[in-house]
Amino acid sequence: MSKKIAVIVGSLRKGSFSRQIANNLVGLFPSDYEPEFVEIGNLPLYNEDIDTPENVPAEYTEFRNKLKDVSGVLFVTPEYNRSVPGALKNAIDVGSRPYGANMWDGKPAAIVSVSPGAISGFGSNHHLRQSLVFLNMPTLQQPEAYIGNVTNILDENGKVSDKTIGFLQSIIDAYVDLLNRY
Repeated sequence: MSKKIAVIVGSLRKGSFSRQIANNLVGLFPSDYEPEFVEIGNLPLYNEDIDTPENVPAEYTEFRNKLKDVSGVLFVTPEYNRSVPGALKNAIDVGSRPYGANMWDGKPAAIVSVSPGAISGFGSNHHLRQSLVFLNMPTLQQPEAYIGNVTNILDENGKVSDKTIGFLQSIIDAYVDLLNRY
């Protein structure tokens, strides 16, 4: 039986470095895993006033339904102002509501932060971990996945260099081990 994995990219920018890294990561899963990108850019800002039983935005329902059927979630995100991008935080909020219907609950997660700078998205990685603890998502601890100086490892087609692919594979292998425990 194959396992579906939601891949959520924190950057909305077309051609983002996070999306390029995510594209490299999805090809590293074993054949019995089905990574699928779940888009977050169309989600209206979370507002409990519009998330009522008689008026749930269609985008919320579609997003939540996609999360229902997955075995785990791979987050690939840049860092904005030492934290996660607003679109990613919004997606986390949409998936965790309404109260008592947390779509993230119990789904193993992995976080890969991506940055053109040397700090490697450390702040976004750790801020996201704080939310995932509250959402009850067991999260991959090792190897820590901070991808810094990303412009030095991507070629003109968005592929990572040979020396980096082994590191990315180690992240996916460890994440698959975590998924297999749940």
